[in-house]
This record gives sequence, C-alpha cells and structure tokens, in this order.
Amino acid sequence: MYGATEHGKGKPLGSTDKAFDTNASDVSGVVDVQDFTPKNITEDKGTFVGMRGITSSTMEKFNVKTDGDKQHYVYPSGGVKTRYISTKDFSASNLRSDELFGMNLFPVNASRIVTITEGEVDTMSAWQMLSQGSTYVNPVVSLPSATPSGKLWEKCKGWLDSFEKIILSVDNDTAGAKVAETMFDLFPTKVYMMDHGNHKDANDFLQAGDQKAYKSAWWGARKYSPAGFTAGVDAWMSAIDGEDPYEYTPTPIEAYNKIGKGLVKGGITVVKAPPGTGKSSYLRMLMHFLAVKQDKVTAALMMEEVKSVTGRAMATYQLGTNVKTKEDAEFNGVSEDQVKEAIKVVLGETGERFVSFDINPQDPVEDTLKQCKYAISVYNAEYIFIDHLQRLAYLSGTDGATAALTELGVKLTELAKRRNVGIICISHVNSDGRTKYASSIEEEAIVLIEMSRDKKSDDIQERNTTYLEITKNRPYALTGPAGMLTYDVETDMVTERLGPREPKTENTNDF
Repeated sequence: MYGATEHGKGKPLGSTDKAFDTNASDVSGVVDVQDFTPKNITEDKGTFVGMRGITSSTMEKFNVKTDGDKQHYVYPSGGVKTRYISTKDFSASNLRSDELFGMNLFPVNASRIVTITEGEVDTMSAWQMLSQGSTYVNPVVSLPSATPSGKLWEKCKGWLDSFEKIILSVDNDTAGAKVAETMFDLFPTKVYMMDHGNHKDANDFLQAGDQKAYKSAWWGARKYSPAGFTAGVDAWMSAIDGEDPYEYTPTPIEAYNKIGKGLVKGGITVVKAPPGTGKSSYLRMLMHFLAVKQDKVTAALMMEEVKSVTGRAMATYQLGTNVKTKEDAEFNGVSEDQVKEAIKVVLGETGERFVSFDINPQDPVEDTLKQCKYAISVYNAEYIFIDHLQRLAYLSGTDGATAALTELGVKLTELAKRRNVGIICISHVNSDGRTKYASSIEEEAIVLIEMSRDKKSDDIQERNTTYLEITKNRPYALTGPAGMLTYDVETDMVTERLGPREPKTENTNDF
C-alpha cells in the first residue's frame, strides 16, 4: 500500500476543477484526452443541492444539479443521465456507454491511485470521504452501469492504465464480481478490492457517518486475485446455486450433440485435424452457427488467413453461397453490397457479435493469452477459436515449442474455467495421427475431437466427407463416432451428412 505522503503527485485539489489539459495527451498508451472534454453541454435547470450525506460543494464539483424530483448527472462528452428521486428510475439524453462518470475531472497521472464505484452517488460519496482533510488529488469515477459494454473498456483502458493502482469500491454481488474479473484480466497487477464490511456501498458509509471506516477500508484494499478458498455452508451453497458446470451450446451437427451435447464452456476443446480434413470449413460453420443461430459472442484467432477471408467466409455461410472472393461472389450473382450486408448480420446489432484478433509474433504464447482475456473482458466473448496451435509453436521457435504450448495450455484451461468460456483449439497432426508439440494441451482438454477424411476414395461423396469422433469427453463420458460433414465445392460450405457411417480412414490434403 502507498503511504499518505506518496498518494498523489503533490497537486492541489483545485487543479482538478477544470477540464483535461489538452497537452496531457503525450502519456504513452493513453487515449487522446480531448475525447473526454465535455462538448455541447446544455445548461440544465436546477441548483447544486446536497442530499444523502453529499454536500452541495461536492455536487458542484461533479456538476450534478437537482431540479425538483430530478437529479442530472453529466458525463464527459455531455450526455446526461437523469435520476427521478421519488421513484429511483432513470432516463438518459445523448448518454454514451463508453465513458466513466467523473473521468473528465481527473487528468491522466493526476494521482497514482484511481477508485471505481458502480454509481454516480457512490462516486461523489467516495470522493468526498477520501478528500476530506486531504490536500491530494483523489480520482474517483463510476461505471455507467453494472454491466459495462466492451466499448467502455476499449476506450477507457489507456486512461485507467495511466494509474499505478485501481481500487474497486463495488457491491459484493454477481455484477461486482464480474467487474473485478474483467478488471483483473485487463490490469492484472493493478486491481485492488475494498471490503465494505457491513456496508453495501460508499454512500452507505457516508450516510452512516462512517467516513473514517471507509478511508480505513480504502487503505486496506487488498490486491485482487481470482484464486481463493471455498469454505463454509454459504460459500458452497452459493457455488451450487451460481455455477453451471459444463454449460454447453448445441452444434448444428445432431450426431455430435447426441454424445457431446455441444460446445462446452469451462475448458478447452481440442480438435485434432490431419491435413486435408476440412478443418477450416468446420470451424467456419461452427463460428457462424454460434454467432448467428445461437447469438453467442464469438472470437477467433485465424493465423493462416487475412481478415477479409474470415469475413467473407462468414458471409458465405450467411448467404448460403460462395463469396470467398470477389470473383466467386460475382460468378454467383452476389454484389459486394450484399456481402457487406451479410457480414453486418453476422456482427449483430452491436457490431461485435463476431470478432477476430491477431497476436504479436515476437511473443506469441503470452500475447495469445492476453488477447483471449481481452476478447472475454472487452467483447464478452463466450467462445474463442484458435487456429492452429502448431503455428504458435513455430513462432515460439521449435526448441522451446513444447514448453511454450504446455504453459499456454495450463493458462488457457484456468482462464476458461474461471471465466466460464469455451476455447476451441485446432491441433494439426501427422499422417500417423501424432501431434507436434501440443500433446500437453490434449491432456488439458476436457473434450478431444478427431477428424478424418479419405480423399483417395473412388466415391466423390466419400472424398468430400469428413468424419468426427469424440475420443475424450470429460463432462459427459460418452465417446465414439460424432457425425459426418459433407463439403459442397460450389457453395464452399459443409453440412451434416446423414446416413450410415463409413469406416474412418487416413487422409493427407486440404479440400
């Protein structure tokens, strides 16, 4: 913990009464502070009225006016959230979901510590209690809602990262726990949690006259860690009630669902794919199905293709015809505008239902883990696809490839379990079915799927059929044949093939 003499940069509180200094944008990794300077703010009627223990001067500090039964909270870009005091209902005018309340009052590097609450009233309460008797800057901001959007984290990450320490003064409930998990993944070394004890939130401390207790809890905030013990009846009952072990989403392959249920969360699914089994088509089918048919936010690391290939593949499954290149689209009578509209459908209303990400080739293993955390925390991804593990090994250098993938497998497993997401990894194998470098990830997997295809068959349908087999199934125990997929050359899509299953055979090439 920082001592009182280390808390701020020696700046007087009065220095925070104006908007951001626009010369502060030279801080490395911090977004342009001008984005958070209030713009086009209309003068709300009302006056600065103290209430719920908050003084009128604090209301003025945060520009919160009261007009009869209405209280107006002005956000950095000028949007206003209005709270109706008698009913506790809210309305909004030009309110954005990507800003923190109070953010415009505190420049980057205003202090070493920033405090985050879950509401505007708690922000003002916390600031008032922390600033009382202090000559240092005490940045306090609040989330716009209990379930912040991905855009908020994306936009505010640089500002938050300019502080050395982030103290969470949030409710001890499911929403508060999710905020803590998200912040931990974004800022793993900086997040501290306050223990509110018998008080619900910061304003509860203030109204009870427990300002000293709040300061004590603030100074005593402990570094957040997702690891911990489950002990006592209440904790175990909470786990039983709140956790959904091996939650799954059905796939479009009925034969697979009969023994595998679907794509499982809370662990890694490894798909072993020899060359020529159509694994890319299989992944695209699953990703499109999850995003569009199941409305699940899906993220993908597709290391063997550029973004337009991935996007056009999603459009192909949306349109039901091959548009993987402009020439293919033109040949099939599909305009580029139709391709773009199809991609928009896949992306959904938020534009973020399907996201793709890259990694830093200089540090592939650690960056893969970091990007997976961002996909979960910023975009709320429920499923992440990684294609393919051997490419990570090659980028890591073959000498240390096995050790690097072993470490990645363990960390991805813990991430999937802690955040209850499904991570699907493709692992290439040799013609003898052995995996290069990634056998440890197979051991970490809760589900193992093996793909096969006979490209040399005299039967054209057989040449274009991929067989799936579940050889490991920790959640549901059943193993065995898990369906067949038929590739259509004209549409560049795979669909489930019904009928009797032919014997599994070895294969060597791509579609």
